Amino acid sequence: MIVHKFGGTSVGDAERIVNVSQIICNSRRERPTVVVVSAIGGVTNRLIAVARAAAGGDREAVDRVREEIARIHLDIADALPEGGPDRSATSEAVRRRIDRLSRFLESLAVLGELTARGHDAVVAFGEHLSADLLAATVRSRGVDATAVSATELIVTDGVHGAAKPQMAPTKANVADRVLPLCDDGIVPIITGYVGATPDGVTTTLGRSGSDYSAAVIAACVGANELRIWTDVNGILTADPNVVPDARILRELTYQEAAQLARFGAEVLHPRTIGPIVESCIPLRIVNSFDPTDPGTCVMSGSDSRRRLWPSIISASDLRLLPLRAGTAGWRLESAAFALRTLADAGIDVLMFSQSVSEQGLLLVVRKEDVVEAERRLCTSAEATVSPLDPAPPAAGAGGWAFDSIEPVGTVSVVGFGTQGNHTVASRAFAALGEHGVPVLAVTQAALEDSVSFCVRESAVPDTVRLLHRALGLEPCDAR
Repeated sequence: MIVHKFGGTSVGDAERIVNVSQIICNSRRERPTVVVVSAIGGVTNRLIAVARAAAGGDREAVDRVREEIARIHLDIADALPEGGPDRSATSEAVRRRIDRLSRFLESLAVLGELTARGHDAVVAFGEHLSADLLAATVRSRGVDATAVSATELIVTDGVHGAAKPQMAPTKANVADRVLPLCDDGIVPIITGYVGATPDGVTTTLGRSGSDYSAAVIAACVGANELRIWTDVNGILTADPNVVPDARILRELTYQEAAQLARFGAEVLHPRTIGPIVESCIPLRIVNSFDPTDPGTCVMSGSDSRRRLWPSIISASDLRLLPLRAGTAGWRLESAAFALRTLADAGIDVLMFSQSVSEQGLLLVVRKEDVVEAERRLCTSAEATVSPLDPAPPAAGAGGWAFDSIEPVGTVSVVGFGTQGNHTVASRAFAALGEHGVPVLAVTQAALEDSVSFCVRESAVPDTVRLLHRALGLEPCDAR
């Protein structure tokens, strides 16, 4: 049995969903197949935005974004074969889900607050919509498939935004619901990213958590292989959009892949490896736009003769949010309070650096989260926001004030000490210093094999290319 997981870029529009459906049909002809699917690319961000708008009373924004979400999915439903049995039924199913979303948004508007529980309930709509559409598309190609909600399968704790699956009841649910479908030749199309508490309250496993969902399902069905389909040919030494001749890391151990994920490799959620390690299920990361490429294979062991290069992981569209002490003074508890406030709001802090001497905290968040992050911190801590004042007034109960917010990106260099890469961090520091690259914040692993830099957003591409050359990763050097 094989489990396939398709990310948001793989199911980004009608053409891509047709492409994915062909991959699924080919797989089903060879062996029993289970599928886990993410929301369509960009939809989760829209759902977060519309939930915040509803709670904030911005009815115009709610109507606009809700219509965008509806149109994205109805356009895909309309692309199903004309006259087919699923076309009208799928369009109607999309409208019913959008109607339920609208009613939920009305409730948020009345409440005037977006709780962590409400946040999870709203964002889960994305995966349910994409599962319905993908199942219908697979059926239109002659293979029986059905959408299955992970809220009926994956039992989690009650930590909204970062729920942890409980494997024993989840395995029992999968045995009852998923395995019989496979025995009957039906492909289950399971919603990624979401689960539910034992009481049936919807939870989510964290941003990009569909990888994690797929690993949980793979462990529960005893899969022979898990394939995560993305838009690149595996894990590379750098973003191929920045470094076109980046090299593919063809083989990794579970530990090496987990290390890359912890430093932000977008093709793999940090908690993906855990569920598949005990059963030694091989993981292959492959490109849905180039399905013949073997991609990156992750397994328990590796060829001792292989060459394992460091990998450079970059991210843009981020914002640096500096918090510093007001006249009320700074306490270590202030940092903990700020991080907990953002976690409770479902806002990921992608990197943070605390300076005891400067009595401040540097937070890196996504661009789309910065306004909400600022609002939550102001409301929770009664802090004073004064981005243009070099000496803001005293902060309130939280003990901080905001400095200016800057567009930034992160560049992480991940080496593997067992492969002779234990000095990669010092080599990266030296390269940036030699070329005068301004570094705004740094976090480093305990060993000298990995380090993350926060730089100005405009400097990210050049920084990636500089480090790629300095670390000897160019094709002519990486022998």
